[in-house]
Amino acid sequence: MSEPLWTAAELRDATGGTCPDGVTVDSIGIDSRATGLGELFVALRDARDGHDFVSDALRRGAAAAMVDHAPQGLKGNAPLLQVADTLQGLAALGTASRARSRARIAAITGSVGKTTTKEMLRHGLSGLGRTHAAVASFNNHWGLPLTLARMPRDAQYGVLEIGMNHRGEIAPLAKLARPHVAAITTVEPAHIGHLGKIEEIAEEKADIMQGLEQGSVVVLPRDSAMYPRLQARARASGLTIRGFGAHADAEVRLVDYKGGAESGQATIHFAGTTHRLQIAAPGRHLALNATAALGVAAALGIDPAAFVAALDGFRPGAGRGGRVRLHLAGGEALLIDDSYNGQPPAMRAGLGVLAAQPGRRIAVLGDMLELGEYGPALHAGLLPDVLAAADLIFCCGPLMRGLYDALPESRRGAQAEHSDALAPLVAAAVRPGDVILVKGSLGSRMAVIVRALAAREGLPA
Repeated sequence: MSEPLWTAAELRDATGGTCPDGVTVDSIGIDSRATGLGELFVALRDARDGHDFVSDALRRGAAAAMVDHAPQGLKGNAPLLQVADTLQGLAALGTASRARSRARIAAITGSVGKTTTKEMLRHGLSGLGRTHAAVASFNNHWGLPLTLARMPRDAQYGVLEIGMNHRGEIAPLAKLARPHVAAITTVEPAHIGHLGKIEEIAEEKADIMQGLEQGSVVVLPRDSAMYPRLQARARASGLTIRGFGAHADAEVRLVDYKGGAESGQATIHFAGTTHRLQIAAPGRHLALNATAALGVAAALGIDPAAFVAALDGFRPGAGRGGRVRLHLAGGEALLIDDSYNGQPPAMRAGLGVLAAQPGRRIAVLGDMLELGEYGPALHAGLLPDVLAAADLIFCCGPLMRGLYDALPESRRGAQAEHSDALAPLVAAAVRPGDVILVKGSLGSRMAVIVRALAAREGLPA
C-alpha cells in the first residue's frame, strides 16, 4: 500500500492545527464539486466561503476538511483539520511539502507563455522521471501553495508557475517555492494598467530571483528590451544567467523556425550542439517557449538531447492554442482555442498563427484586460495584424468595439458587449472549410464561444 500524501501528525505539525488521529489524505482540493475519495478539502474564502461546502465535500468522500471554525450542521466527530486561518494553513502545507521534498524545482513567470512553457517542461520531464506540475494556471497566492502541498513525496521534478497582477506579488511566492532554477519567459505590457510602465513589470518579474540561492541559474529572455535590467538584477543576486531566444548572444538560441498550417519545427543551438524539435501546432512563439524550456531543463541537470526527444511532438492544450476539428454538415472546420490569454503579444502571436492557415479565416477577439489607460490604444494598434490575418472578424467587449468600428465593412462579422450574446452569432456564421481563432483575456469569457462552437449539431458538447 502506498504511503499517504499527508498523515494526521504531519498535518498538525505543518499547520499548528488540530486533527483527529487516524486521518490520512491522498490529495488536496478547494472545489467541493470535484472532491474525490481521500481528499483534504480546504475551505478557502473567495467569492464564496468554502466553509459552506464542507458538508458536501465530506459527503463526496473527502477524508477531512481544513477549516478555521466548525461549520454548523456537522456531526461532532467530523474529520476536521482546524487551523487559525485556512489560507495561511494551505501556505503552511506548501512550505512543509517544499521542505520535505527532494525534487528538483523549476519556477516560471513572464508576461505571456509561462503556462505553455510550464506544460512543455511537464511533458518533457515526465518522460525522464516522476514530475509534478501546477494544474492549469494555479500561479497565485492560493494556487502556488496548493500545487506545492499536492506534490508527491517521491517526485523527482517539480514545475511551478508564478503569476501576478500587482506589484509585490511575485517575491513572496518565489520565497515559498525556493526553486533551483527560475525562468522569465517575456516582459511585455501585460497588466500595465496596474503597474504603470513596462520597467515596473520587469522589476516585478525579476522578483522571482528572490527565491533563488546564490549560484542558481535564472533563464532570461535575451530578445527582450528589458534584458539588461533583468541581467543587472541577476548579477546583483549572484545568479548564473542563461539567456534564451533568437538573439545571437543567447546561450540557448533559436536558430531557425519552419512553420506550416498544422505544426512547426524549431532548430535550437545549445552548448555546441544543435537540436531539432517538432511541435504539433504552428507558431514561432511556441518555438521560443520550447527554447526557454530547454534552458530550464538543462539547468535542472537534464541531458538536453534526452529532453528534446521527450518533448518532441508537444501539443498545446485547451485554451492555449489547441486545435479542434469541428465536424459540420458538409465538411470540417478548424477551431483554434486560444481563449485563455489575451494580452497584446499573445494576441499578435495568435493572429500570426491564423494568418498561416488555409481557408476562410475568422478571428473572434475579446477584450484585453488590465491595460488601464493604455487599453484603447493597444486595442486599436491590433488593426494591421487583424487585417493581415482574418477575412471575417467578430469582436467582444467595450474595448474591442473601437477595433471593430475601424474595420472595413466587408470584414465585419458582429460585435457584442458580452460573449453570451456573441456566441450564437459566431456559431451561425461558421461553415465547412473555415478556420476560427477564439482569443481574449480570461475575464472576457471567450470560452463561452468555444463551447458554443463545440455544441453545434453533430458535435460533442
